[in-house]
Amino acid sequence: MKKTFLILMTMVMTVAQAQEFKQVPLISVSGEGKVKVVPDQVSISVSVETRGNNSAEVKKQNDEKIDAVIKYIKKANIAKEDYQTQRVSLNPQYDYEKKKTTFYATQTIQILLKDLNKYDELMEGLVSSGVNSIGNIEFKSSKMEQHKSEARKLAMKDAKAKADDFVSVTGQKVGMAYTITDNSQPYYPGPMYAAMEMKSFDGAEAKETLAIGEIEIIANVTVSYLLGN
Repeated sequence: MKKTFLILMTMVMTVAQAQEFKQVPLISVSGEGKVKVVPDQVSISVSVETRGNNSAEVKKQNDEKIDAVIKYIKKANIAKEDYQTQRVSLNPQYDYEKKKTTFYATQTIQILLKDLNKYDELMEGLVSSGVNSIGNIEFKSSKMEQHKSEARKLAMKDAKAKADDFVSVTGQKVGMAYTITDNSQPYYPGPMYAAMEMKSFDGAEAKETLAIGEIEIIANVTVSYLLGN
C-alpha cells in the first residue's frame, strides 16, 4: 500500500514539474533608440601650472594665480555649484644631467558654463587671470534625463517593430512583454561638429569659435515577447 502511494505521489510530482517547466512561446529582439540634441551647456577643465626650483615658492605662486582665477569666476557670475577644484598637486622632477630638481605645481578647476554665448568672454578672462592650460571640453544638455527617457521609449518601439516583422510570416501575434533588459551604456558620444556663430567682444564682427554640433543619447534594450495564435 505504501509502495503504491509513493508511486502515485511520484507521478503527481512529475506531472506538476512538467507543467511548471512547460516552455513558453517567446520571441526575443533588441531595440535601439537615438535622440540627437544640440547641447546648451559646456563643461570646461582649466588648470594653472607653475614650476621653479623652490617648492614653497612654486606653491605660493600657484595659489596666488588660482586665487585670481577663482575671483574672476565669481565675477563672471558662475554659480558656486557650477565650479569645483578637481586636482591639486606639487611634484618634484629631478634632471640627472643638470643634477637639478624642478618642482611643478598644478591646480585644476572644472567649470560648467550654462550659457554658451558667454564662452568667448569666459575663456579670455580665465587666460588673462592666470589659466595656462585648458583640458577636456564636454558638451552637455540641461534636459539630459528627458532625452534619455525619449531614447528609451524609442528603443522599446524599435524592439516591438522588429518583433512584429519577424512574426508577420508565422501567423502568430506578438503579445505582452515577458522580460525587458536595459543594455544602455552610461556614456556621452563625441559631438558631431557644426559651427556656432558668436560675436567678437566689440560686437563689430562675427566669428566662429565653437563647433558645438550635436550629441547623441542612445538607449538599447532586449525584450522578450509572449507569442499567441
